[in-house]
Amino acid sequence: MQATSRHVPAATDASTEGREVEGGAAGASARREYERRSAAREKRIREKHPRLGGLILAVTDEPQSTTAWARGAKGEEVLGRGLDGLAGKGVRVLHDRRIPRTRANIDHIAVTSSGVYVIDAKRYQGRPSLRAEGGILRPRTARLVIGSRDGTKLVEGVHKQVGLVVDALTAAGHGTAPVRGMLCFVDADWPLIGGSFQIDGLDVLWPRKAYERLTTPGPLGPDVVDELHRTLARAFPPA
Repeated sequence: MQATSRHVPAATDASTEGREVEGGAAGASARREYERRSAAREKRIREKHPRLGGLILAVTDEPQSTTAWARGAKGEEVLGRGLDGLAGKGVRVLHDRRIPRTRANIDHIAVTSSGVYVIDAKRYQGRPSLRAEGGILRPRTARLVIGSRDGTKLVEGVHKQVGLVVDALTAAGHGTAPVRGMLCFVDADWPLIGGSFQIDGLDVLWPRKAYERLTTPGPLGPDVVDELHRTLARAFPPA
């Protein structure tokens, strides 16, 4: 889901010091929303058609607006399992984090020795690509396209989430920590060679490529990584 404001979350609750950080469950809020919509549809159909409701449910598909939540949840779950598997390499992860005072969430936040990564998981069909437009007579611009789908809003959404994470770290006295955004497409039509790229400072890649980036050594020590992880866990509670 997309961030909708630049409210700075509170990130200074000393009562959480020393406690185990709750990492959250990847895809949990999307899975709950799918189940809520699916159950509401079943209830409507059975109430409207007491005798034929079961048959109607059996022979008709759920609307795309409902199944999209299940598909999204699956993508977050797949990526989440892979991120959790990097714990032994010094990667600390937070899944499905709620943005206070909004209905939005951040899919994943990873903290490593190279910095903080805000990761938005997407499970779209088609090949993600960078499309350059403009040139001699007008400014040159770059646009994210997935198959034939315009991904401009996806890029804008991650930038908003990155901004919120930067605000939270700054409010807690960690304003110098490097923060980067990632759009990670699960099950997309990636080429056999190459494929990943950057757009407007954002990494666009697939899970294995993301894991490589996250495990690249950096200058932050384990104590700093742990403190940043705890700070962000306080600022963005589980959704």
